[in-house]
Amino acid sequence: MSPIPNKRPRRLRVSEAIRSMVRETHLRPEDIISPMFVINGTDAVEPINSMPGVFRFSVDKAIVEAGKVYELGIPAVLLFGIPDHKDALGSSACDEKEAVQKATTAIKDRYPDLLVITDICLCEYTDHGHCGVVENGKILNDQTLDLLANIALSHARSGADIVAPSDMMDGRVAAIRSALDGGNYTGTAIMAYAVKYASAFYGPFRDAAGSTPQFGCRRSYQMDPANVREALWEAALDIEEAADIVMTKPALSYLDVTRAVRDAVNVPVATYNVSGEYAMIKAAVAQGWLDEEKVVLEALLSMKRAGADMIITYHAKDAARWLQR
Repeated sequence: MSPIPNKRPRRLRVSEAIRSMVRETHLRPEDIISPMFVINGTDAVEPINSMPGVFRFSVDKAIVEAGKVYELGIPAVLLFGIPDHKDALGSSACDEKEAVQKATTAIKDRYPDLLVITDICLCEYTDHGHCGVVENGKILNDQTLDLLANIALSHARSGADIVAPSDMMDGRVAAIRSALDGGNYTGTAIMAYAVKYASAFYGPFRDAAGSTPQFGCRRSYQMDPANVREALWEAALDIEEAADIVMTKPALSYLDVTRAVRDAVNVPVATYNVSGEYAMIKAAVAQGWLDEEKVVLEALLSMKRAGADMIITYHAKDAARWLQR
């Protein structure tokens, strides 16, 4: 007969009360950021086929959506804009009559306590779909920095609480910080997409934002999925340039990266539960293969356990509802 164990970890699992008392990681609505796509026009709610349950909103409808987010206890939205006009330099990204700028002002007017974070990039606004200035088929780093800084400044003028550069150009955090400070927006924070991989999981987002590159790929500026040490270098550089929050992206396939970054830095760490990760769960749920509530909350909990302080996720509203039961 096998010896009877006297060390029994199961003693701390016998009831929900005990499990709750010893639980190491907690997921709350306050940990979640809700992404939102905004467009020009009025009275528009456009479904995104590759992302069931996600929509493009005109500014008037974005205010309504922001109200739903706020009522669920989610502290922030992250805005992405889809313009009517695109050109080689993404000039409409700085237009204060564009959807992101107008939505930012409108949401802050209606819900001043809801944080508005704005994505800073050129890919949605350029006719070539790349995140920087293009010359002879190459994406030019230094020539892009002033454009990104000007976008950030226009968002700050519109009332953004936090700007989030996602382009992966070297030096863009310093350029944006300098522009914001020079414009007397010293209180506008920067959430840097510090560790953004050239991932295959972004496909549905590119459908939503109309940002698929018209030639080549983004591997010359987004990170190689094989690298982790490089992630620590990128995060350290962005912090040195005055990033207030650093982000890892994607989330689920890069939990080890989030943990490595969390262990290496002292600033808050965000992670982005990206469109492809969202779409995979939705597709499996539609087939009846997964329990949506259980698998979403488990996935988001894994991101918190890996070290993320905040999670950007298209599951935001559903997750907040489930967490409040």
